[in-house]
Amino acid sequence: MTELLGSYIPIAIFIGIALVIGLALLVAPFAVAYKAPDSEKLSAYECGFNAFDDARMKFDIRFYLVSILFIIFDLEVAFLFPWAVSFGDMGWFGFWSMMVFLGVLTIGFIYEWKKGALEWE
Repeated sequence: MTELLGSYIPIAIFIGIALVIGLALLVAPFAVAYKAPDSEKLSAYECGFNAFDDARMKFDIRFYLVSILFIIFDLEVAFLFPWAVSFGDMGWFGFWSMMVFLGVLTIGFIYEWKKGALEWE
């Protein structure tokens, strides 16, 4: 029985170390954080309005459009990496299917560009 329990000692040590590191990472920001933010830190950042205003206030739709564009092109890159790794095994069908995918994204980007969604006036 002691042999069986002895084989679990590395797992118990691993879980213990993980708990200590996890708790340290949760407690450390509260212990070392700078508690007096300046006006620049509290000013409006990427969203264009103050961080602690009413949640139901209007905001510019362009921020939403730019975030959607970021997600689209971020996903495009996420699909390109596995495609590039397995490119040799897929053949011409894999090549042309990715070209269609990239073409659809390019057409969408051109459409959004022509509609003026990326202009900040």
